[in-house]
Amino acid sequence: MSMLDRINQSLEDAMHLSHSKQGPQLLQEAMHYSVFPGGARIRPQLCLAVAAACGDDDPALSNAAASSIELLHCASLVHDDLPCFDDAELRRGRPSVHTTYGERIAVLAGDALIVLAFQCLASSGTRSIFRLAPLMNTIAMSVGSPHGIVAGQAWECEPKVDLGDYQRAKTGSLFEAATAAGAQAAGADAATWRPLGQWLGEAYQVADDIRDVIVDQSTLGKPSGQDVAHNRPSSAKDLGLTGAVQRFDELVRKAITSIPHCKGEKMLRGLVSQESERLIPSNWFKDSERKILFRQTTNS
Repeated sequence: MSMLDRINQSLEDAMHLSHSKQGPQLLQEAMHYSVFPGGARIRPQLCLAVAAACGDDDPALSNAAASSIELLHCASLVHDDLPCFDDAELRRGRPSVHTTYGERIAVLAGDALIVLAFQCLASSGTRSIFRLAPLMNTIAMSVGSPHGIVAGQAWECEPKVDLGDYQRAKTGSLFEAATAAGAQAAGADAATWRPLGQWLGEAYQVADDIRDVIVDQSTLGKPSGQDVAHNRPSSAKDLGLTGAVQRFDELVRKAITSIPHCKGEKMLRGLVSQESERLIPSNWFKDSERKILFRQTTNS
């Protein structure tokens, strides 16, 4: 079974925990709609890749860790798209959850996915019980306040924000949790693997800032130009497009360099390189093209 198949099967298993013929059907449909077919699944892939590099001696627990992180990510997207935040009608190339099911169901679906993430973890820790508490704490801290993805969204409501703090919370925290949780699920040291998640998470947010400027809605699968429209912190705005691309390249290099020597080192390096090329293809930014794009961005 491929890693993506393993992730999707684990997510389907998790969804069964919240489904019942006696429960509200619209809510259950909206929850499933929020998670499937899904995006790149880079966070759970990263979690399982680190678990594999550390031995992966409890696959049920690493599956649950990867699934919980993806469920929390999907919940954050449902809430981000709401009219009170981004008011986005599209997500992953199709109508967003609130557009399809209404705002009330969207709020509840996001909430239910957060609860399901921890329910999934709690139901999978019977074999390695002493790993469960630190694992749950790692994942919970990546979501809440003061440094998790909720805090990242809350920074958008503040009158002043440091770009680095914003990016580390909104995107980096869940990436850091993915690498740390993968290690913890396999009984390894989380601290060894946190830097990989930190650097890659920040790179991912920088890439998102760049793509928001230069990629159209049909390619993004969601509205573009949102950072300018909502006056959000952005690497492209603060560093300029050329500076943002240089920062992205630097962060990817740091992520790859941070990977510890292990049996899965080659696979992890390949995963990071593949994802960075997917996010910002190298042929997008030849020197001449970069100058043109930079002028277009700064003059718009």
